[in-house]
Amino acid sequence: MNMPVHNFDEHFAEFTSEWMKQHKNDYSNFDEMEADMPRIYMAFLNTRAGWLGSVTPGSYFTQFEDPKVLVDWMHQYCREGVPLPDPLLEQITTVGKPCEKRLVELLKDEEAEDEARMTAVELLREMESLQPKMLYINWQLDREQKDDLKDNAVESLCAMGEAVVQPILQVIGKANEAGREALLEVLSHYPGNEQIFRIAMECFRSNPEKRAMFAGYLAKLGDDRALPELLEAAKEPKLPYLTYIEIRNAIEELGGSCPEREYDDDPEYEALRDLDRT
Repeated sequence: MNMPVHNFDEHFAEFTSEWMKQHKNDYSNFDEMEADMPRIYMAFLNTRAGWLGSVTPGSYFTQFEDPKVLVDWMHQYCREGVPLPDPLLEQITTVGKPCEKRLVELLKDEEAEDEARMTAVELLREMESLQPKMLYINWQLDREQKDDLKDNAVESLCAMGEAVVQPILQVIGKANEAGREALLEVLSHYPGNEQIFRIAMECFRSNPEKRAMFAGYLAKLGDDRALPELLEAAKEPKLPYLTYIEIRNAIEELGGSCPEREYDDDPEYEALRDLDRT
């Protein structure tokens, strides 16, 4: 069932234009008007609107509590290319737990618009839902290096707490390279776990071109047993300047002292030095 799709952004623009005409003498310049925009938006939300049958924009969606109606309505906005109204998203999070299952179903729909699935991830994160935990973990097992949706899911996994640690450890061995990196980013929030430390060390050893990233994870894990290999890596010939900086930061974070190096001829060093001069 299709619901009415109103462009709240367009109506807010019209409301703001009318407000400006009525209050033009209240502002001495554009900056003052811009600073007042939150108050104008609140006025918009609380003013009865003919285009909503005299209901206020702020209360329009509160009439609906059926999770299927609300989530499908959100999806309909995305399908029709109309900006999502904040009050609709707020109503979904207010209804809360009953909407979780429908949002997860939307995530599983690979034909759904990217915006709809991205919004579903963000809403579930805002609701602190653990329901999509295994879906998000499985998404990482065979992924491309660049994937905004799956990166967004990683952010949610990081927010879920220790409940994700054991499920990730059980499957990380099946992940492709990009997936292992993504899952290790989550695991790096949990120092003191021997298995996580071993995985991070193995990644650092076997990916010399990505040592900067893995050095950062080792620093977060806080285990000074990583120091000998970090110190050895810091001495490697032709080590890029930015990688050296990250390794040095990790060494210092773990309580070590990094050997100094000269980088006068390194293009990365030269580029950064030129930036500092501008």
